[in-house]
Amino acid sequence: MAHEHLHFKHDMAADYSHAKQMRVSIAMLGTLLGGVLLISSGMAKWIYGPTSFNAEILTMVSALLLGTPIVIHAIKSSIKKESHMDELVALAIFAAFATGKYVPAGIIAFFMLLSELMETRTALGARASIESLIKLTPVKAELLLADGSEKEVKVSDLKPGDIVRVRPGDNIPADGEIVSGLSSVNEATITGESLPVDKVPGMQGFAGTTNLTGVLDIKVTKAGKDTTLGKVQTLIMEAENTKIPIMRIIDRYVKWYTPTILMVAAIYWFFTKNVSDAITVLIISCPCALILATPTAMVAAISASARLGVLIKNVADLEIAGRITAMVFDKTGTLTTGRLYVTKLTPADGIEPSQLLTYAASAEIMSKHPAARALQEVSKQANLSFMEIKEFKEVPGKGVTAVVDSANVMVGRDTFLQENDIDMNGIAGPELHEEQGFSTLFVAKDTKCIGWIGMQDKTRPEAKQAVDELLSYGIKRITMLTGDREQVANRVAAELGCTDFKAHCLPHDKLAIVEQMKDDGHTVVVIGDGINDAPALAAGDLGIAMGAAGSDVALNSASIALMNNDLRRLPFLVNLSKKTSRVINQNLAFGITFIVIGISMAKYLKPEVAAILHFVSSIIVVFNSARLVRFGEDIDHK
Repeated sequence: MAHEHLHFKHDMAADYSHAKQMRVSIAMLGTLLGGVLLISSGMAKWIYGPTSFNAEILTMVSALLLGTPIVIHAIKSSIKKESHMDELVALAIFAAFATGKYVPAGIIAFFMLLSELMETRTALGARASIESLIKLTPVKAELLLADGSEKEVKVSDLKPGDIVRVRPGDNIPADGEIVSGLSSVNEATITGESLPVDKVPGMQGFAGTTNLTGVLDIKVTKAGKDTTLGKVQTLIMEAENTKIPIMRIIDRYVKWYTPTILMVAAIYWFFTKNVSDAITVLIISCPCALILATPTAMVAAISASARLGVLIKNVADLEIAGRITAMVFDKTGTLTTGRLYVTKLTPADGIEPSQLLTYAASAEIMSKHPAARALQEVSKQANLSFMEIKEFKEVPGKGVTAVVDSANVMVGRDTFLQENDIDMNGIAGPELHEEQGFSTLFVAKDTKCIGWIGMQDKTRPEAKQAVDELLSYGIKRITMLTGDREQVANRVAAELGCTDFKAHCLPHDKLAIVEQMKDDGHTVVVIGDGINDAPALAAGDLGIAMGAAGSDVALNSASIALMNNDLRRLPFLVNLSKKTSRVINQNLAFGITFIVIGISMAKYLKPEVAAILHFVSSIIVVFNSARLVRFGEDIDHK
């Protein structure tokens, strides 16, 4: 029933969008027809003379056809006590029509309708780009049955636990875990990454992403609106409906605008005794450029950020991103890869490095600990062969023991070996290497320690560049918080150029530090993985979740979600915020200047010319905002 309800809602939304497209098409057809009649009336006057009855009839019909929709909409808005620019236009058309100025009335209505159609088409274009996300999810899916056969089913009928088969070239129908098959998948629609991702069993697949090479069998974990793609679509649509503070300010004062302009028009009429001047004032004063100034810029900015996998839930958060003065980073998984890598081998006297690594990797082969995975990866890279093991045993938080090639091997912390009476003589003390930020595993064979292996969680390749760029954008403080040791934290912070760091941090410690920074007057952004950092993410002025693809906690706990782990998205976000604010201010300044200059020159402008200039001003604002759509394209190619 839930899936049917979601499918029904989706169909209703699609029907509504289709109906709106139809209304826009009809309005466009009516506008073009009115424009043709207006041109025909001009030709009739040229052929039959300016006082020709046929020309007058054509002019009147075109003015009625073009002006009626505007007047009707203005009347409806007045009844609902809503303020729109149509009120001023309707008065101008009515005044022109009442005084027998049918040509100006028609020209005014024609260009005003073009302005409104352009605004509506811009909004529909943004909605179409969002609905294109829905179309990425196929309508049908190949359901794998228990007997191995396939059955074509509707995607809306899929439920968690189903296994679907996805062939090369097909889009994945639902979020799920890959149970068999090897392939490359294009995940640009979710993460913004242009390079395909190699997929193996156990990895996650996202609805709407494209399978490129091999056949994949995927066990469905989420379907419909619950998928990452469904949530992305919902978040973008919610962002569209929110308003930044400057938009709310305009809404607050717009009710005073129309009476003020009417007063100005009346003054013009009183002093000039010319109704055309008053009509010109009404046309020039229609705040179309002001109304378009902010929404067009925001739609363009959201489009640019979504292309790079940056989900902005509320457009007001985009404005905050440009005012931040302090950033708080979680270390593990955010500034670092979250994976351990073998960086140092220190064997005891008489032991070869390859022997040390072979014994350690063989003993750890049954473990799923990150350290075990690191040992296995480096052994494979060195073409070492694993030895047969028996009696494997893992002691959580301490280490493992196993019989490797008839020898009792123990791998773990130095305290673990000491507890088991292992001879540690001849091995350098931990203080000599922990200062360098190593995590260490000691390896014992029978009763003697044969060396230790140093591991490090490497910083992300782009992290240093991202921190440098953030500092160059005027951010005063970049703090790294971690539950790791002081030595490790010091190494990572120094490597990246962070202004300060705090080690041994528990979740409540991170929360306290964020609140203290806010008390110090900083506008604070917190960046984490969205799971153990949820309290700190919620406490910041802005919370940004890294690697949010597939993570419900990340999508819900943060204000902004980065669908991948590329830290270059952070300076991009700050820069996008600053650039969007500049574009909005440019649009507003242009709109206000246009109205002020237009009113001051109303005596020298004909109403027809004023309508054309008004239309041109709207085009300028839209094109100025459209520059933001391509912002950040250089990141795609790095």
